[in-house]
Amino acid sequence: MKNFIKTISAAALAAQSVSGHYIFQAMSKGTVAGKPYEFVRHNTNMNSPVTDLSSNDLRCNVGGATSGSTNTLEFNAGEQFTFSLDQAVYHQGPISLFVDVLYYMSKAPSTAAAYDGSGDWFKIFDWAPKFCQWTSAMDYVKLLTEILDTYSGTIPKCIPAGEYLLRIQSLAIHNPGSTPQWYISCGQVKVSGGGSTVPSQTVKIPGAFKATDPGYTANIYSNFKSYTVPGPSVFTC
Repeated sequence: MKNFIKTISAAALAAQSVSGHYIFQAMSKGTVAGKPYEFVRHNTNMNSPVTDLSSNDLRCNVGGATSGSTNTLEFNAGEQFTFSLDQAVYHQGPISLFVDVLYYMSKAPSTAAAYDGSGDWFKIFDWAPKFCQWTSAMDYVKLLTEILDTYSGTIPKCIPAGEYLLRIQSLAIHNPGSTPQWYISCGQVKVSGGGSTVPSQTVKIPGAFKATDPGYTANIYSNFKSYTVPGPSVFTC
C-alpha cells in the first residue's frame, strides 16, 4: 500500500510540473460555470501565482487593481455564486489534494469597478482540511480525483447592500522550504437586500498573512495531521 501511494504521488507531482498552474477566470450565479473575465478582473500574469506577501497583487492578482472592462454581477444577499477555472486546481495545499480555497469580500466606497481593494476585507468561507485514514489503494485514488474546476459559495444574508469585491484565494504549499504560491482572482458584485451587520473582524491585504503563519509553513509531506487556515476567522451572520 505504501509503495502504491508513493507511486501515485510521484505521478501526480509529475503531472503538476506540466499543468499545475491555474487561474480563477469566471464568476457566475448559481452553480454553472461563467464566461471568462466577464465579471472577474483580468490578470496580466497568465496563470502564474503571486509569491510576495507584501505585494498589493495579493488582493486581486497581477493586473487586478483596476476593473478594465469587467462588469459587475448583481446578487441578492444569500444567493449562491460559483468561480470556475481554466483547469482543475492541481497543486497541493491543505485540502483534497491539500488545496486551500477561501473567499473574502471587501465593500467598495462607491462602485466595485472603481475600487482597488485597499480597504477592509472579511473572510466568508474557508475550505476545511481533510485528514483521511486510507484503508486501501482505491481510497487514495479517490482522494486524487477530488480536484475541482468550479468552487461555489454564498453571499452572506446579513451584510449591507452595496458593491463589493468578491475574492477567491487558493494557497499552494506543495514545495516546503520554497515560497508558497497564491492563486487569486476578484469578481465584482452588487448586493441587494441583506441586512445591517458590518463584519467586525477584518484585515488589510497585504498585511493579513505572515511568512511565519502555520498555514504558510506547513509541510504536507511530513506528519501533516492538522492545519491552521491563514487569515481571520470566517464571518457568520
